[in-house]
Amino acid sequence: MAVTLIGIAGPSGSGKSELSRRLAAAEGAPIVSLDSYYKDLAHVPLSVREKTNFDDPASLDDVLILDHARRLASGERVEVPHYDFATHTRAPGIDVVEPGAVVIIEGLFTLFWNELRDLLTTKVYVDLEDETCFARRKERDVRERGRTPESVDRQYAETVRPMAEKFIWPTKRHADLIIRGDAVLAESVDTVLRRVKAPSTS
Repeated sequence: MAVTLIGIAGPSGSGKSELSRRLAAAEGAPIVSLDSYYKDLAHVPLSVREKTNFDDPASLDDVLILDHARRLASGERVEVPHYDFATHTRAPGIDVVEPGAVVIIEGLFTLFWNELRDLLTTKVYVDLEDETCFARRKERDVRERGRTPESVDRQYAETVRPMAEKFIWPTKRHADLIIRGDAVLAESVDTVLRRVKAPSTS
């Protein structure tokens, strides 16, 4: 079975997760989030885990990411791990992803690794000004990930922004499409799907 892999990348807070959800709904496609693949830090003290640079691609299990992407591209099911952002550890349980005609792979570093890019049928970068990304991330991390506003401010200044400049912003050049993170979502979805369904333009 030929599986179309749509890769959605962009800085934290740009809107790539919401675009992915809308695409998934339109296509009946599963989403594989790279957020699930952070390395398990259960073997180190919490005080050390909290100082880890999670905005460096080295903090993710790229071997497992690539293995799963290859399997999905071949039409094979994968077992995606759970990750607890409050404790920086793998959580119990898995999500079984059964690939259909389309699978969406979404995350900060979706366009970072050459091997992963080579597997993607369509590569999308969601772009947005850094100030807006920061405001969105702060609201999300406090609400969903158990962070304090002060810790989010510190982390953004120390690692998120500099790592985005080093590792994420440059991956825009690899994209087939650049989508504004504040654009009308329905229009963005239509733009991506037109690209996906027009292989002669890939």
